[in-house]
Amino acid sequence: MLLRPGQLSLDELQAIHAGGQPLLMDPQALPAIRASAAVVHAAAAGEAAVYGVNTGFGKLASTRISAEDLARLQCNLIRSHSVGVGAPLQPAVVRLMLALKAASLARGYSGVRPVVIDTLLAVHNAGLAPFVPSQGSVGASGDLAPLSHMTLALMGEGEFLVDGERRPAAAVLQAHGIAPLVLAAKEGLALINGTQTSTALALHALLSFEPVLEAALVVGALTVDAARGSDGPFDPRIHLLRGQPGQIDVAQYYRSLLQGSAIRLSHLEGDDRVQDPYCLRCQPQVVGACLDQLRHAALVLVREANAVTDNPLVFAPETPGFGAEPYGAMISGGNFHAEPVALAADAMACAIAEVGAIAERRIAMLIDSSVSRLPPFLCADAGLNSGFMIAHVTAASLASENKSLAHPASVDSLPTSANQEDHVSMATFAARRLQAMITNVSHILGIELLAAAQGVEFLRPLQSSPALEAVHALLRERCPAMMQDRYLAPDIESASALVADGSLARILRTLPGLPMLWNPA
Repeated sequence: MLLRPGQLSLDELQAIHAGGQPLLMDPQALPAIRASAAVVHAAAAGEAAVYGVNTGFGKLASTRISAEDLARLQCNLIRSHSVGVGAPLQPAVVRLMLALKAASLARGYSGVRPVVIDTLLAVHNAGLAPFVPSQGSVGASGDLAPLSHMTLALMGEGEFLVDGERRPAAAVLQAHGIAPLVLAAKEGLALINGTQTSTALALHALLSFEPVLEAALVVGALTVDAARGSDGPFDPRIHLLRGQPGQIDVAQYYRSLLQGSAIRLSHLEGDDRVQDPYCLRCQPQVVGACLDQLRHAALVLVREANAVTDNPLVFAPETPGFGAEPYGAMISGGNFHAEPVALAADAMACAIAEVGAIAERRIAMLIDSSVSRLPPFLCADAGLNSGFMIAHVTAASLASENKSLAHPASVDSLPTSANQEDHVSMATFAARRLQAMITNVSHILGIELLAAAQGVEFLRPLQSSPALEAVHALLRERCPAMMQDRYLAPDIESASALVADGSLARILRTLPGLPMLWNPA
């Protein structure tokens, strides 16, 4: 894949996330890279104090560094900032970090030599994952600790994860014919100033949640049929009057999924229920609003993936679009502050939690015979059997856990660096906690899938729509109907896997004429 700085699309980011895509830097980026590196080289040779080149960092920015110590300054920066703790980041996240950092530096505003970008891409293309602890960044002044661990591995001083084991970086680089990176002036700072860890984590969540959200639509539609709900609330005229695009699209998904259901046709006449519960009737309004939030997050994250977020920024002489300065300029700013990512991740957290919350309500509705008009707790001999009674308790516990995890991280700033860095974004945690929430939602939907399929069993010989019958058959390949109590936890794991691994999403995608789920255009 040709890596075009500033032009990465969501599809390209998804391909990088999935792995197996060697990256080649667009050669058209080289002149700008070399021009900005020349500005830094001139600053390093000059007498003026320039932050990141010949001064200390953070609160120590006023401390001048001698010319003979400039390279050592950059190495010390990486060593001292490699202070992360906790479990390592997943390889998919680290792949994105390497690619995003390379793309950002290649825009030509960071003052690094081409060899820095070449080393990032060589490590990526070799399939290597630097050992990067997941905790220790506050999402401002860049993702300093995680990006330092990444850089330390490139220098041959850190570690790589090889088959799940930590291995010394120097030996791993040598085995793959990659020369350890020797840093020049400003290059260490350019590598660790930036939002690439926060952005990679948020993209990882966005891409991981895509099949789960599609599964939520599929499972929600199956629940509508199991409860003999109406498809009237999905009438396009209702949603066009409101004009919310996510709501309009979700209603279309439900209409397509339910089209041709004999269960629905069987109760068009003589159904005495005037309106369905909100968990059925308001799915377009709730899930559609979540979809709008996620689509907005996708826009923000694609912009951030293409951004230049280190500091100071380097403007070569006569940089196109930035005026003409005969000797270039280095300007300190705050693009490393990850507030856009933090707010997007917080919005994603609320959306993810709500998808799980309404699914939990649908399970509660299914097991309540007074509402669903199905046998109590979806079992044929209630009392002797408990059916889905406690499976719902599990779903409720996960939905409640997600409520706590959805608390916004961005509002909880703590000053760092002796109050020099006095407002931070907490974007890294905001994005990292999303994975636990996605796992929780996958399990809630797995329980709902089992419950909805069980509900359909009580309506036989009536058939649901072709799409939903395909879903039912796929589940039954792994999990038989539960007419008597049995060990249910393995079934929940199997059903949750169908949610998370894209199996249900693939059935949805076979339906013609549906809008894209993520729509970053």
